[in-house]
Amino acid sequence: MANKLLLLARKSKKDELYTQLTDIEKEMRHYTAHFKGKTVLCNCDDPRVSNFFHYFAYNFERLRLKKLITTCYKNQERDLFSRHDSERAIYLEFTGCKHRYDSVPTPEDIGIKYLKGDGDFRSEECIKLLKQADIVVTNPPFSLFREYVAQLIEYNKKFIILGNQNAITYKEIFKLIKENKIWLGASIHSGDREFQIPEDYPITAASSRIDENGNKFIRVKGVRWWTNLDYPQRHEPLILYKKYNSQDYPKYDNYNAINVDKTADIPCDYDGIMGVPITFLDKYSEEQFDLLGIMNSGEENPGIRYPNTPHGRPIVNGVEKYLRILIRRKKQTNGYPKGEEL
Repeated sequence: MANKLLLLARKSKKDELYTQLTDIEKEMRHYTAHFKGKTVLCNCDDPRVSNFFHYFAYNFERLRLKKLITTCYKNQERDLFSRHDSERAIYLEFTGCKHRYDSVPTPEDIGIKYLKGDGDFRSEECIKLLKQADIVVTNPPFSLFREYVAQLIEYNKKFIILGNQNAITYKEIFKLIKENKIWLGASIHSGDREFQIPEDYPITAASSRIDENGNKFIRVKGVRWWTNLDYPQRHEPLILYKKYNSQDYPKYDNYNAINVDKTADIPCDYDGIMGVPITFLDKYSEEQFDLLGIMNSGEENPGIRYPNTPHGRPIVNGVEKYLRILIRRKKQTNGYPKGEEL
């Protein structure tokens, strides 16, 4: 039900979700070394309510940041990124407070500034702020995820952003994954996440709640961090222990590859092409596997012929499967790259 609410929000462009501070903290700890001396931009965040602002303002000295910039979108007809009734889009620039480790400065203390336009990340003045940034960290509108990522790539920015797991299936995003220009973050691998939502959102699903202060929350499935900042865990090989046999790993009726229903079941002794669930990317190491393509993406790859079936999905024994990522093991022993055997 929460995902149905999110879908309706996306269709109406009301997809504002306030990220919980604990989720931000769990992910950012993996990139501490990347932040030293950098300017961080949170360009979908009202600093008056954003936990991204709270996190980076509070940890400004510990992370040794150079500058923190936040911007808030303001549509003159409808408030998308702010719950407040300001008439103009706002932004602020924070360069730290010496010897302050125990409090967070308020936006009013820092000094709120006003943008000339509505604060859309695609606007000229927001792009000017983007050019100043080294790392972009935010929860962008899910409905604009493709366009948002394209802009980050165009301006060669490092980033840590939230998005839906199904973005893996977007041909524009999967192309970037194949080219090693974007990958999944470190801290979220399964389950759902709770987000606070604006006061005017409907809340009727069982996976929603209202706290004692009247704040509304929904739980959303399939949320993932997306980044192009490196971290050690993404290079750890997946331990493979299962052996290939034709009964447990049938070939697709319409494609020359074997089907693997679970990432943990990838055989350690099969050298051909395998179709694996999209959740495989949580464990993907480029040193261990070649990423060949994705069924139903619309992407064209030399030597790969996508199944010509309804919805473009693979079929096993007449049964249609959910879309699969096509992979092949690199030369390995017991599931490990050569030289890393247990």
